Amino acid sequence: MICWVNPFTGLAGDMLLAALIDAGAPLDRIRAAVAATGLTGWDLTAERITDHGLTSTRVRVEVTDPSTERRAAEVLEMASRAAPQPVAALAVAAVSAIAQVEGQLHDADPATVHLHELGGHDTLVDIVGSAAALHALGVTDVISAPLPLGRGRVKSAHGVLPCPAPATLALLTGAAVTGSDLPGETVTPTGAALLHAAGARYGPPPPMTLGATGYGAGARRLPDRPNVVSVSLGAPLPSEPDEDVVVLETNLDDVTGELLGHVITRALDAGALDVWTTPAVMKKGRPAQILHVLTTPHHERRLRDLVLAESGALGIRRVGATRTTLPRAFETVEVAGHVVRIKHGPHAAKPEHDDVAAAASALDLPLRAVAARALRLSRGKTMVTSQEEERAE
Repeated sequence: MICWVNPFTGLAGDMLLAALIDAGAPLDRIRAAVAATGLTGWDLTAERITDHGLTSTRVRVEVTDPSTERRAAEVLEMASRAAPQPVAALAVAAVSAIAQVEGQLHDADPATVHLHELGGHDTLVDIVGSAAALHALGVTDVISAPLPLGRGRVKSAHGVLPCPAPATLALLTGAAVTGSDLPGETVTPTGAALLHAAGARYGPPPPMTLGATGYGAGARRLPDRPNVVSVSLGAPLPSEPDEDVVVLETNLDDVTGELLGHVITRALDAGALDVWTTPAVMKKGRPAQILHVLTTPHHERRLRDLVLAESGALGIRRVGATRTTLPRAFETVEVAGHVVRIKHGPHAAKPEHDDVAAAASALDLPLRAVAARALRLSRGKTMVTSQEEERAE
């Protein structure tokens, strides 16, 4: 499922969470994911409001613990306990991104840095809640329009800072941004961290069959427009039978496995269609890996520069190619209360490994048993749908 984010007036963690709830994410599953972290003294509610003629959802986090400051390690530990595991992974990635930039800005160890405003209940609820909402909706691809940055100053625990806040700018490295006529903070560190953790790409809506659209309201009221972010869900349209692609290749004989894995992850996050390696033997019998990056011509230059910078390679090859793709679609099933996404192609279906692994661990069952059960549930839903269509005819 694709999620296209339109930050009309900006983006905050609570606005994204509210928009996802408005688009259909179940509030009970979001509360359950937050409760699994062990956080106490909070309550999450959602209400419908109308602002400048547009009806949207706004979330409220009521807390009995007024503390807003925790060490990053404590917040990371709580985020890691969120359930199911894909929710925890996204939440930990978002909190880790915040800790990294705060550590850099304050010249401190990211694990021990104090998160002042970002250490409170509402930050953890917004992050874990948004991760749970994305998972519940079956979102596998997040794309955002450019983020509008406000102007002026913002108050913080360290005093008055320029707006956008330094932490926000650091988290938005590599993101598409644009100026805004709105004063103050339009993009918060939490909102920026969530897009970063979700591997968001930036641009217009991709070709997709449009589904639900949700509107999430912020706390601030604006004089001339609704303060909302919208999220639109959709299934990708079948790909064209053939498309021109580019394969970028470089030989690497002096990098560690960890660095190679890092380059692969960065390239995929930057829009590569696929990335893989093949073993090779170079001159003087040196063992090596050939890194292959499959991309569209549109992303070729960005990925070329990224691979060269991250790997330290002194050159890269370009090979033109044509690929044929088949249509695919996603659905979700529940295995003993655990959501498993399933990818369907014309000839086969496959459960998503991360979801199956999380369910298998929670249920103490073999991975293959959970995958088989998910496929049986998927086939059962397909049979019911076919019977309903026959009766309708």
